[in-house]
Amino acid sequence: MDRKETIKVFVEWADKNFSASLGDNVPGAVVIAAKDIRELKNEVADTLRFHVEGMLADGDEVPQWLADGDYELEYHYISAAALIHACEPYATIAALSRATGINQRQLSHYANGLRHPRPEQRQRIVDGMHQIGRELLSVV
Repeated sequence: MDRKETIKVFVEWADKNFSASLGDNVPGAVVIAAKDIRELKNEVADTLRFHVEGMLADGDEVPQWLADGDYELEYHYISAAALIHACEPYATIAALSRATGINQRQLSHYANGLRHPRPEQRQRIVDGMHQIGRELLSVV
């Protein structure tokens, strides 16, 4: 079985909305915005299909894997704000604080873009989210 092409989706937080752009392996500029992460993911898939259809209709050169839909989307949360807001449907800032050991005020500053964590702090946030997920998966 052939491996599917991976399209990186770069997710940011922009003034109460998610925004996303697609990786360099997708020709043309594609930018998407949505209020929540589920909506953004749906919009990314729909917008990409619409973009490819438009390119094909215009006679633009489109990689065969893209025209065939032989790809996977891989989401990359560029900012800590996007990362924290993506977690909101599943965990509160308080829960994230307990899982990371980072105080709620600091997490709130990260979520609102007032401060930006060092790489080590960002990794603590990711690890905390993974811990919350593992704990939820262990429920029987």
